[in-house]
Amino acid sequence: MADREHLVYQAKLAEQAERYDEMVESMKNVAGMDVELTVEERNLLSVAYKNVIGARRASWRIISSLEQKEENKGGEDKLKMIREYRQTVRCVLSALQVETELKSICNDILDVLDKHLIPAANTGESKVFYYKMKGDYHRYLAEFATGNDRKEAAENSLVAYKAASDIAMIELPPTHPIRLGLALNFSVFYYEILNSPDRACRLAKAAFDDAIAELDTLSEESYKDSTLIMQLLRDNLTLWTSDMQGDGEEQNKEVLQDVEDETQ
Repeated sequence: MADREHLVYQAKLAEQAERYDEMVESMKNVAGMDVELTVEERNLLSVAYKNVIGARRASWRIISSLEQKEENKGGEDKLKMIREYRQTVRCVLSALQVETELKSICNDILDVLDKHLIPAANTGESKVFYYKMKGDYHRYLAEFATGNDRKEAAENSLVAYKAASDIAMIELPPTHPIRLGLALNFSVFYYEILNSPDRACRLAKAAFDDAIAELDTLSEESYKDSTLIMQLLRDNLTLWTSDMQGDGEEQNKEVLQDVEDETQ
């Protein structure tokens, strides 16, 4: 127990110092003990990986979205400039290295989930949390992968999200922040990865409506987290509905939101 407490304290120090690689290592060691993590430990692990992958995902998506915008608008001159700049970025900052780092981080946490966290999970809440994480990190792989690699990552993400959803429907109330966060990220998966705005809207709307119907049962403890995610669900629904009507497609893709494990 002393070793475990020491590792958790190290992770907290690393978080305060914004040394997220060290935070990851500390929490990986805790996960490797094959024990059910506490809510605090679970959140520390999630925050650690979110931060090590966050900046790399942002870099990748900014350049990709700029390229897509110009391609959709038919801005050939600007598109050429962006592609030339992208080549420069590849040379100077090594975009290929960013992809390699992204893949390494995703595979690392997926390995921890499969070998330690999911087998050791005893509660419905923790199982949903970990299967959701598994879906999220396969989704991140699908964001930059191509061909069969993208197809495989998307299939793995879908399987994990469905497993989380099956458990959440039985074990967690509609207002639970983890269930809501799962619905939010699963709907983003349908929209972004499977290019299925209709399914994304149906899933998000059902989650929002179910939560609204039981809002009076929401505990004070989770009120802030749950209502925040409900707002994100509603925001995305507004954007997606506009997109399906052919209005404002570009800005919709720019401000799409998911939970990013921040509120669990």
